Amino acid sequence: MNKPRRSARPLPDIAGALLADAFRKQGFSSSELVVRWSAIVGDDVAAHAEPLKIQWQKVPDGQPSQPGTLVLRVDGPAAIEIQHMSHVILERVNRYFGFAAIGKIAIRQAPLRRVPPRPDRRLDPHAVQSIAETLPGETDPALKDALARLGAAIKRK
Repeated sequence: MNKPRRSARPLPDIAGALLADAFRKQGFSSSELVVRWSAIVGDDVAAHAEPLKIQWQKVPDGQPSQPGTLVLRVDGPAAIEIQHMSHVILERVNRYFGFAAIGKIAIRQAPLRRVPPRPDRRLDPHAVQSIAETLPGETDPALKDALARLGAAIKRK
């Protein structure tokens, strides 16, 4: 008996479903606020603060829902600056949502969970050219190019 074959699902679909539950537990209806944080609030704020969660107040049935509290993780030295900019952050976040979803901001001082920037892997073409000129002329051109790029990469470090 042949079993029906299941086609492989793309990784982003699987990861998206798994991450959606984690974001929902932190009060985010979607991952958009976290993923687009820098575009929403600007690079000046995103360099020192990141969203942790949104706390929503429980309201009795029939009552209008209350705006939530956006909890931000902020670098210690930047906490006062972010506190003074809280009205600007509120405006930018609510403009992104399209309505007054967030009513206030709470700040938690802690180091940010930053992904270290990837080092620049581009080589200086002038360095590659100057190293290539020092190699013997009768060398295979592909080998000469590879050795020149290797030499430039070593010199860069």
